[in-house]
Amino acid sequence: MGGTFTDLAYWDAERNEVHVHKLLTTPEDPTDAIIDGLAQLPRGAELVVHGTTLVTNALIERRGVKAGLVTTDGYRDVLEVGTELRYDTFDLFLERAEPLIPRHLRLAVVERTGVAGDEVVALDEQAVRDAGRVLVEQGVDAIAVAFFNAYRNPDHERRAIDILAEACPGVMVCASSDVAPEIREYERFSTVAANAYVQPLATRYLRRLAERVGVPLMIILSDGGITTAQLAGERPIALVESGPAAGAMSAAHLAAAGGWKETVAFDMGGTTAKISLIHDGAPEITHTLEVARVHRFKKGSGLPVRVPTVNLIEIGAGGGSIATASDLGLLKVGPRSAGAVPGPVCYGRGGTEPTVTDADLVLGYLAPDSFLGGKMRLDLEGAEAALDRLAEKLGVDRVAAAAGITEVVNNNMATAARLHISEQGRDPRRYRMIAFGGAGPVHAYGIARLLHVDEVVFQRGAGVASAIGMLVAPRSVECVASQVVALDAPDWDAIDPVVAELAQRGRTLLAEAGVDAADVLLDLSADMRYLGQGAEVTVPLSLAAIDARDGAALSAAFADEYRARFDRTLPGMPVEVISWRLRARSPAVVDTVDIARDTDPTAARAATTRPAYFAEAGGYVETAVVKRAGLVPGERLAGPVLIEEDESTIVVGPSGSVAVDDAGNLLMTITSDPRRHEDA
Repeated sequence: MGGTFTDLAYWDAERNEVHVHKLLTTPEDPTDAIIDGLAQLPRGAELVVHGTTLVTNALIERRGVKAGLVTTDGYRDVLEVGTELRYDTFDLFLERAEPLIPRHLRLAVVERTGVAGDEVVALDEQAVRDAGRVLVEQGVDAIAVAFFNAYRNPDHERRAIDILAEACPGVMVCASSDVAPEIREYERFSTVAANAYVQPLATRYLRRLAERVGVPLMIILSDGGITTAQLAGERPIALVESGPAAGAMSAAHLAAAGGWKETVAFDMGGTTAKISLIHDGAPEITHTLEVARVHRFKKGSGLPVRVPTVNLIEIGAGGGSIATASDLGLLKVGPRSAGAVPGPVCYGRGGTEPTVTDADLVLGYLAPDSFLGGKMRLDLEGAEAALDRLAEKLGVDRVAAAAGITEVVNNNMATAARLHISEQGRDPRRYRMIAFGGAGPVHAYGIARLLHVDEVVFQRGAGVASAIGMLVAPRSVECVASQVVALDAPDWDAIDPVVAELAQRGRTLLAEAGVDAADVLLDLSADMRYLGQGAEVTVPLSLAAIDARDGAALSAAFADEYRARFDRTLPGMPVEVISWRLRARSPAVVDTVDIARDTDPTAARAATTRPAYFAEAGGYVETAVVKRAGLVPGERLAGPVLIEEDESTIVVGPSGSVAVDDAGNLLMTITSDPRRHEDA
């Protein structure tokens, strides 16, 4: 469920085929669109997997509940102090993100746990009760508990949770040792505060959705794994990138099937665009994320949360992004979006400000009578009138305004992609692109040319690829524990119980999600660094090395990962583990995606054309229009050509050509010289 559209992908197990559907989101009650979409599928669902933007929107828009915090005496202001770093050194008017829990709702109690996990000062249980009473009187709906060093020993936090649950009926409580049991108190405190801030909203929403769908409900997490709605409700902060992660999983599945080692996933929907990197068929995972940024594109201006998530960059550039003229008469696109209501002007639902979709329609990329497979007619005249009003402010004509919108939004996305890829120490020219989302196939050609990416892949059903990603995602959960261990002389008596406990916890959680014990797979990794460094690298490790007590293998794994990332190592420097991570997962239920289509190749290939604008051609070009349903494996088309399917339109410019592979994917090749395609 996105801000503009709700996408569905339905797997028919008997026929081993996937049916897809797309409809407008219903912002007043998002479950309405889901139920409407399910009603239009071939048969009733036996299980539903859901991805939502509820949590991230609540954080960005500050629409969470009133929450309180109970913490250790002396640590009341951790959320305010943060790391004391300035995210912009030279900004004299620097503004910090306000904590989600204000100071008057942060109460301290006497307790203390030592760095080794030993009790230094006993928990004042009466103080916890009194704090709960005060917070209830203040009208809080949720309470977070975050004690110093609770990541090493959660006993005090768990006892406080029991006391608060008894003393504050009807108020949700959560502990930092359950939400983010990791070293560094600011990040841990911030994560549990965010969890409490959204937990009542998420729980109510998931409960309502489960009741309405009437079948078991699963939720996709920010790292691309799937869990039960109940577990997701207990830790909703893990849903902060739920929707975008599904798209990355779809791209990863396609990359693995194609044997493509380096791909960039480009997902452009109605509200935002997301970019993530896929290596060896798996998306990159990070464990630090920022939410509710004061400046959306300034790293450090938000609130940190420690949850495993697909490493992606998101910008406010979607089909619904609104174009305006600045006070200086310059064109600006986004991040404001028209969303589903009122939506772009061409939707005819009351929108008045021109959007990217309006520009795409005027430029000929979209057809008024075939949008969403003809289920929704677009208002071309309305879009033209809106663009005329903008063009007058800019001092240009309608076509220049529409072309300018497309150019600005493409450059914004290409710049974001280039920065994201370069921050990983990679070269975008080595990647192929997988483009999806409702607007992704429309803009992929222009963005790929800006990035000098010469191949773009469009999977079948690219317009609903995020929903397809939920079918191919595994049920999985990541468990973490911070236990500092020096690898020059590993303390195996400390390591063994930590890894064993993580494995047991992972198996238990998957069992609750309905996974048979025989199907559980375990992947171990660790956050490691050279002694004295302030940041860690997450390194995949072998469980066999732990069983064999092979410290050299752990050090070698760190050296390999460090060299791959930084192209160097520091020989002779001691290495230490900060945290241990274990992912328990099961194979995906759906191995291959065969999308069902009612095809009529003769009708689908009827010769039609329409004018489409391409800057490299100097204006509008009479462009062939074909239906994707009529394309067969082995076929090749020269650009310019527009390839339509119900959920999206693929734009291939004069410098591109498209081939259909055996799986029905479209492979677009781009060259700087259009004449190379004349004989295609």
